[in-house]
Amino acid sequence: MKPKGITPAPQDAAARKAVTPVICYPVESLPRPDLAAYRAVRDDLELVDRVMVPARDAACWPVPAGHFCRILCSEGSQVGDLNLFNAHDFNERLYTGKTRALNGTHVGLGDQLFSNMPYLRPIATITHDTLDWYGFDEFGGSVHDVIGTRCDPYTHNLLSNGGQYHYCCHSNLTRAFAKHTGKALAEASVHIHDVLNVFMCTGFTRDSGQYFMKASPVRPGDYLEFFAEIDLLGCMSACPGGDCSSEHSSDTAACYPLEVEVYKPVRQPRAWTSPALNGYDGTHGL
Repeated sequence: MKPKGITPAPQDAAARKAVTPVICYPVESLPRPDLAAYRAVRDDLELVDRVMVPARDAACWPVPAGHFCRILCSEGSQVGDLNLFNAHDFNERLYTGKTRALNGTHVGLGDQLFSNMPYLRPIATITHDTLDWYGFDEFGGSVHDVIGTRCDPYTHNLLSNGGQYHYCCHSNLTRAFAKHTGKALAEASVHIHDVLNVFMCTGFTRDSGQYFMKASPVRPGDYLEFFAEIDLLGCMSACPGGDCSSEHSSDTAACYPLEVEVYKPVRQPRAWTSPALNGYDGTHGL
């Protein structure tokens, strides 16, 4: 338990707390995707790849620029931890921190996923989400978060007083990435980054601000779909927590595989071009 505060509240505490918040990143000037243009080409798609992500394991797959990728719940309620890389430069990858700052704690229809600095550009656009009806519940929970980091064997080791568990999402992603790229495990592990928690229902407790999870509302037939703005390599773990209703890193939770489908549109969205690298000059004031 966190210790209670020990500093007496000042006389003007209520006034300090009542200060109106200011949005950190006003996005009115941020170029927004033409969602109607993306959705206009969704009805005429050719399936070009299908990948099964085994329960308690992970898999990688390519998504060429201009293609759609769907992550499907196929057999039972299951959460997926997703990494995205520039297929030609693994140093450019999904940056959940800036994605969160620009979109919010959870992402959905019309939101864009951004890569890390110095690249910092949209690498994927969410074009369909069958769970968009969920919104935020009474606990402050919602789906598809970019706040959790991924279950990992290092945190498990800390919390279990030395336990060794090899099927956390970090390890699953590491094995899959190493297998796909031919990299050694130690090198592959460094590339694994904070995830988009697909289908996971999460939030922060209002009293302590702790990250919480609850049973995912996903059901067979639900899917999250994104459009690849650049050539991508996807890597996803079917979390050993299953629907994350009880715990991470579990050998007993009911777990199911997830399916991934990649579609090529017959025509590209109107006026679409792959985003350029970030235009900052990199001089940092020198």
